[in-house]
Amino acid sequence: MSVSKLAQNLRGSEIIKIAGEINELKRQGQNIANLTIGDFDSNIYPIPADLKDGIVDAYNHNQTNYPPADGMLNLRESVSAFLSSRMGLNYKANEILISGGSRPLIYSTFLALVDPGDKVVFPAPSWNNNHYSDLTSAEAIIVETKPENNFMPTADEIAPHLKGATLLALCSPLNPTGTMFNKKDLEEICDLVIAENKSRATGEKPLYLLYDQIYSQLTFGDFKHYDPVTLRPELRPYTVFVDGASKCFASTGVRVGWGFGPANIIDNMKAIVGHMGAWSPKAEQVAMAHFITDTAAVDAYLDDLKGKIRASLTTLHEGFQALKAEGFQVDSITPMGAIYLTLKIDYTGKTTPDGHVLKDSADINFYLIKEAKVALVPFSAFGTDDSVNWFRASVGASTLEDIEQLIPRVKEALSKLK
Repeated sequence: MSVSKLAQNLRGSEIIKIAGEINELKRQGQNIANLTIGDFDSNIYPIPADLKDGIVDAYNHNQTNYPPADGMLNLRESVSAFLSSRMGLNYKANEILISGGSRPLIYSTFLALVDPGDKVVFPAPSWNNNHYSDLTSAEAIIVETKPENNFMPTADEIAPHLKGATLLALCSPLNPTGTMFNKKDLEEICDLVIAENKSRATGEKPLYLLYDQIYSQLTFGDFKHYDPVTLRPELRPYTVFVDGASKCFASTGVRVGWGFGPANIIDNMKAIVGHMGAWSPKAEQVAMAHFITDTAAVDAYLDDLKGKIRASLTTLHEGFQALKAEGFQVDSITPMGAIYLTLKIDYTGKTTPDGHVLKDSADINFYLIKEAKVALVPFSAFGTDDSVNWFRASVGASTLEDIEQLIPRVKEALSKLK
């Protein structure tokens, strides 16, 4: 029986394929340090206690029916206050949309703005923009980025692709790299978008900017998060933000995301999310509305979470830098934000002890899974070529002890390659 062309051509998640290999080894009794999933082990990183208590209380008070399609008003008002106090972004409740996490917000942004055949510009590596382009029959314009720029796109790299494009999709801190825009680079990209829109004729669809800042509260040290509208207020009519509670409160399963932008776009996204039924559960919305207005509780939780995540990322980074100093063909980029570290493991062409030649990044990854009991995600899962030997390591599902113990195993596995 035939299925649609979309179903035939849509690619599955490469991360899920890696998870299948990990699960098989676990069934065999092996203990794998799983640095693949962009999630938190809730036994290591539980959600805020006040938020948990609020969710339980909301269920006890029977907050279990449909929420409004755009989200509970008190939550949208709380998000408005949260954005204002934390980032200086001023968006009213009618410019905010609540959904079941951030995925429906990204997808509904694509559906609200992009017609089949429209150009969507995004960097590689980046998370899922290629799949959302497939789902909307858009023409994906992939901008290759460079390690010397921390895999963040630059204005020079983006500029040749903006003529006639409908959407520029950016993310900072970036999944999968954990790296961020600096102020100057983001300003230059913003100026490109402004100039492109000024060049378009009356009635011509503008160039919109999708800005995913779901990790904006998870930044480390002197690294600061920047956003397009603060830097260039004239971009406000063209910018849709994706944000939410999933990452900053280790609450990926709570499913409370918020998007915000121009009211006319948010209204159309609301209709799309409503038809998808991608609402956030009502009890979770009620609890989140109260929690994010408690500044002291939010600050205490973020300080603790960021301290633990940074310790794990720094330990992994320093471990790989020590291997590099010993002459191993590895590298890593200083952790800046999110829960990810960017690792280079440049062993293509090497031969394993059983005589298998490592042809690409996927081979390197599966070798490390079997020999070092460490699972990473190659950047090929995020839109780059298989020959790019850079990987995402996600520390949210591992303890600091797990991170410390995996470095010697990686060293031993790499030492066996010829």
